[in-house]
Amino acid sequence: MKITKALTRLTGSASASSDSSPVFVLLHGWGSNEYDLPDLLNYCGAGSADFASLQAPIAYGMGYTWFGDWAHEGVPEGESLTRQAYDAAAAIDEWVKANIPADRKVVTLGFSQGGLLAAHMLRFDPARYAAAVSFSGWLAPGVMDGDKALEAAQPPVFYGHGSVDDIFPAADVAAMSAFWRAHGTLSEHIYPGMAHSINMDELRDVQRFLESNDLIRPQIP
Repeated sequence: MKITKALTRLTGSASASSDSSPVFVLLHGWGSNEYDLPDLLNYCGAGSADFASLQAPIAYGMGYTWFGDWAHEGVPEGESLTRQAYDAAAAIDEWVKANIPADRKVVTLGFSQGGLLAAHMLRFDPARYAAAVSFSGWLAPGVMDGDKALEAAQPPVFYGHGSVDDIFPAADVAAMSAFWRAHGTLSEHIYPGMAHSINMDELRDVQRFLESNDLIRPQIP
């Protein structure tokens, strides 16, 4: 698996300027593409931030998918999910190593499949990925090599999902919450009446999350 296309705005290494702001790595959902998420940064207080929005490697319908096999609606389960999440994370990490200077902090942000992977990248390499924003993601089962380091590092993780999102079983959502309560500094928000989606309240909460963790400059009202 290899990522061959991305939409980017990258200004170079942190050492080349006084700018220590992160690069946002954006990971779209099932059947979408790399153009889906960059505009959301404008509503999260990160409209001027550097970003890399990656196109998933597997063509599906009019878009792309990170996982090629699933139980239903782009959602793999069990060992299949563990294997495919690892393969996708390895491809993302390979792209990051090749294209983002090592001295730039990386924050991952994704929706659905991309929401799973946004948080999963912290498990894949806790030293490289500083924080994650997971919109309507879920947890890949099993233990990863990075999990022990996360218990000590406690990186900031935003997890937002709708109260009536029925794409994933309730147990999968609970597992995501429980894992990141133990392995990260979790900011979880549940949005009443929202299904498998993103709303403006959630984007405002993400802005507060990014500001409170010094990942963006506070916005002046």
